[in-house]
Amino acid sequence: MKVYLGTHQPSWLARDLGVPMLVSHRRLADRRSFPRAVGEWALDSGGFTELALHGRWRYDARSYVAAVRRYAGEIGNLAWAAPQDWMVEAHVRARTGLSLRAHQQRTVRNYLRLRDLAPELPFIPVAQGDTVADYLRCADSYERHDVDLASLPLVGVGSVCRRQHSGEVERIVRALHARGLRLHGFGVKTSGLALRRGDRLQRLGGVEFQWPVPARLHTQPSQRGQLPALRAGLARTPEPDTARRAIALLA
Repeated sequence: MKVYLGTHQPSWLARDLGVPMLVSHRRLADRRSFPRAVGEWALDSGGFTELALHGRWRYDARSYVAAVRRYAGEIGNLAWAAPQDWMVEAHVRARTGLSLRAHQQRTVRNYLRLRDLAPELPFIPVAQGDTVADYLRCADSYERHDVDLASLPLVGVGSVCRRQHSGEVERIVRALHARGLRLHGFGVKTSGLALRRGDRLQRLGGVEFQWPVPARLHTQPSQRGQLPALRAGLARTPEPDTARRAIALLA
């Protein structure tokens, strides 16, 4: 099982930590220059915050493609990029005024648009939903648009980051994995992974997760403050061997 460390500090990409990182477009968009990534990293679109704050995407697919193309070229080592997907949590939908199915439809359409605009960039499709049936319906929608999800390197699983019930997340992941999909779960916590109950999901091949540095550690802007935060975040990852190697590099 691969685990991405979610971080709000783009500068950490320049450090050889031996663990892949995930950085938000919101943290990169206004920068004039970028660090050169030493290792593998992935791009989060920042969609949850964008929709929760504004109820819509304020920039179109062409603008996002231009930004991702720049990140891929100037930062390097970009493994994949999330699309401008539409999360389906109730409070996000209350902000947009749209139904769950409308969010799913817009998520699928955006991926298709990004793929058409920039087939060379590593955008991944994301399945959105509330129930298992919702996620399967979203996957079916991709297939109806001739997107063979099982043939792709990765498919995101959205709207799970705030779920703390391990059984719920596990059922969703297993249902999609049964279709032969290689999955990335955004912001999944250990309690959502059943890691304390026999490591059941760790035995599923082709499943990866994001492990965010705790928000309470996102308070020190200085290098002196960043490193303790990163050590603490790594220490809590569900991949202890990887964490120990990375923490040793920060000593």
